[in-house]
Amino acid sequence: MKKLLSMLLASAMVLSLAACGGGGGGGAASSKPAASNPAASNPAASTPAGDPMADLIAAAQAEGELVVYGSCEEEYLSAACAKFEELYGIKTTFQRLSTGEVQAKIEEENGNPSADVWFGGTTDPYNVVAAEGLLEAYDAQNAVHITKDVYKHSDNMWYGIYTGILGFMVNKDELDRMGLDAPQDWPDLLDSKYQGLIWLSNYNTAGTAKLVINTMIQKYGHDDGIQYLVDLDKNIEVYTKSGSGPSKNVGTGECIIGIGFLHDGITQILDNGYGNIELIIPSSGTTCEIGATAIFKGAKHPNAAKLWIEYALSPDCVNQADEFGSYQFLVLDNAEQPQAAYDFGLDPNNVMDYDFDDATANIGTYVEEVMNALATAGANTGDTGRFQTE
Repeated sequence: MKKLLSMLLASAMVLSLAACGGGGGGGAASSKPAASNPAASNPAASTPAGDPMADLIAAAQAEGELVVYGSCEEEYLSAACAKFEELYGIKTTFQRLSTGEVQAKIEEENGNPSADVWFGGTTDPYNVVAAEGLLEAYDAQNAVHITKDVYKHSDNMWYGIYTGILGFMVNKDELDRMGLDAPQDWPDLLDSKYQGLIWLSNYNTAGTAKLVINTMIQKYGHDDGIQYLVDLDKNIEVYTKSGSGPSKNVGTGECIIGIGFLHDGITQILDNGYGNIELIIPSSGTTCEIGATAIFKGAKHPNAAKLWIEYALSPDCVNQADEFGSYQFLVLDNAEQPQAAYDFGLDPNNVMDYDFDDATANIGTYVEEVMNALATAGANTGDTGRFQTE
């Protein structure tokens, strides 16, 4: 039904999908169990002798527990954890945190993590903690299904599971009421007519916002990229803690123009019924995230963590995504792509080249430079009502 609805909506909507250039702190969400009957069904227990996964499965089941920090949306996170528990009989608990929150917790815990694995969220923060020695390398068997080398860390510190396109989501009804055209490209967002209408996520807490920083610096150069973000700040009403925060408020009209991943907009259209949302790919080009999974250095359940990586790189995990409101493109050759993303005209290959090495090496510095530049220009970066951390 969703697939049919997506096709009808996609054909009815006037989508601005212009071609791109050539070719990813605060309060914690509550932790909860993934399923109420962890050992009710355990097909993995009968894994044939000689299967290369058999020893890993047995060792993981002997540990009996797994703790997941998840930075994808909670509905998908919960479903992924429940399925893992169902398949392997391993008690699985999770906590939903933004990528910035996970990074901060893992850095504070410094090799004694309170979780075993990280699931979902864009890779800029993953790369930071990998460089700090806080992720564990693992040579995953199922990584053979990853379609491009760029979708995994060069030293196997993380593996990609999906990719999503950065763009704009706008409330068509509200723009029509105001007599405003929708922005079609990054420079359009600087027009004073959009003052107070734009939402973005917090550079300190959201991987999405870190990707925005890297995109602008790579697109315009270091100084001009930071200046662009200073100029953009004049039109931004609020910076949400999570990267999906803007998308969740566009349909209601609280946010008129949201910057974020377009698959989050599809979720609002298909799952929450907001047909007043238009999706826009910036006409001069944009980037995409790589959503990843990784093992934390010092994980208390190392075999269960390795088994999670194998599971996360399998159809058992990723094919659930669009059933639970996550419409990212999948990066595994044996996965079933979400038809809804294609129905809305998105193309994972129609993005700019992205310098992952520069992003990895410098994003911490870039965030600090942007926040300092905003403060120098007069923004109250300590205002947690605007720069949200909860």
